[in-house]
Amino acid sequence: METPGTLIALLHGPDQTGLVARVAGWIFERGGNILHADQHRDREAGIFFQRIEWEPKGGDASADTAAFYEFAASIGMNARVLSSAQRARVALFVSKADHCFHDVVLRWKEGELRCDLVAVVSNHADLEGIARGYGIPFHHLPVTADTKAAAEAKQVALLKTLDIDLVVLARYMQVLSADFLQAFGKPVINIHHSFLPAFAGGKPYHQAHARGVKLIGATAHYATRDLDEGPIINQDVARVTHRHGVDDLIRKGRDLEKTVLAQAVRWHLEGRVLVYGNKTVVFD
Repeated sequence: METPGTLIALLHGPDQTGLVARVAGWIFERGGNILHADQHRDREAGIFFQRIEWEPKGGDASADTAAFYEFAASIGMNARVLSSAQRARVALFVSKADHCFHDVVLRWKEGELRCDLVAVVSNHADLEGIARGYGIPFHHLPVTADTKAAAEAKQVALLKTLDIDLVVLARYMQVLSADFLQAFGKPVINIHHSFLPAFAGGKPYHQAHARGVKLIGATAHYATRDLDEGPIINQDVARVTHRHGVDDLIRKGRDLEKTVLAQAVRWHLEGRVLVYGNKTVVFD
């Protein structure tokens, strides 16, 4: 990803003999230079997955992109092609909790996240001064039960005006409706403060404490119309004991939330996540 002008293709489709050779051969025949290649086969479903990154001959990314889609279709593969020269435009959705917000912004400022963070959107005004201090435009769009549909329509309009490619929910404590997700039509990554599918919904640390668990976790996933059930990108856990109260679980969980979300966003931006059904393949 650090090499300018590279292309990344994510492919999946029915497994068949010779796919790796045919993809590599196509790139070779066009004068391209393969930098990275990884593949996986789902033996139960009979599906082949591949991520391949290459330098097109003469840096002609646009010609290779269009041609690769045609090639992939000819061998029965679904494909998505990304260019490392194009930086995704990202909007960060927040509420009042600021730990994931700070972490994502600081990683972006340090160059860890290859994107343009162009907006912070919130249903509260608490983080406005901090966002503007970071130099990021802040958009306060209040949401109540009575105004949710209208507020989401304003959010979608804003995202389209800003040409946003990805929304990151950094502990945005609102459930996005199916209408919002359909109208936006692009990926939304959420961080949920539990090891899904356990303790979905509200107050998962309270649920975990009441259940007496010995592990707590955090889950980054793509948002879908079904609450906390979208394809999982990244997860991690921390050990807890009977000596830990709810506040301890929340404190330990915040560390998990930050790292799990940041890694998921990084993998997405680097074109390492391939979604199929309600699952993902995450390439190294």
